[in-house]
Amino acid sequence: MKEKTVGIIGGMGPEATCDLMMRVIRATPAEDDADHIRMVVDNNPKVPSRIKALIEGTGESPVACLTDMAQKLAAWGADFLAIPCNTAHYYYEDIKKAVSIPVLDMIALTTAAVLSAQPKIRRVGLLASTAVHMTQLYEKRFAQRGVQLVCPDGDDQQALMAVIRQIKTCIYDEGPNTTLQRIARNLTAKNAEALIIACTELSVIGEGLDQGVPIYDASQVLARKIVETAKGG
Repeated sequence: MKEKTVGIIGGMGPEATCDLMMRVIRATPAEDDADHIRMVVDNNPKVPSRIKALIEGTGESPVACLTDMAQKLAAWGADFLAIPCNTAHYYYEDIKKAVSIPVLDMIALTTAAVLSAQPKIRRVGLLASTAVHMTQLYEKRFAQRGVQLVCPDGDDQQALMAVIRQIKTCIYDEGPNTTLQRIARNLTAKNAEALIIACTELSVIGEGLDQGVPIYDASQVLARKIVETAKGG
């Protein structure tokens, strides 16, 4: 079976895109260069701000840019697409309609991963941008299974957004990690039975997160599905 090439609609943000690529590389069984997966990547930090469009309501819609990127990646030889940005999945249907190749749905994949591993779960803590909460990307899917999402309170969510913005600068120390650990701890104190890292910026610093409950990283779930799809698994 011919191995497939993944096209990555990236740049949201740039470090998060590189983080996904490293996760794909690490998840690929390989003994030499040729065993790894071909990735065609548009690491485009000029995608109009999802925060300004969805949270502030003052920015340009990123739809035209995202669909143009998808079409170009398909033209460049991608067999399927992946989007390493949870918030950008608000525009998933627009992107999917713009191309004739499959587009992986990170939100659906992550939700399925949680429910498959913990079918009796009732409360899930969500570490995500405010835009993801506003658009209820995860809430709608979990509600279908009677699962409640536990979200940070106002001050914690504001602090989490500050962490996300700081990671986008690629200049940070241990401060963001300490904040993330504290906010995660507050979610488990609200009886969250699992945590989802639902922002690819947080994925950059999230590998050391440990709060005594299962943790599902949407970026890692996507990376594994990329490998599986490319290899024909």
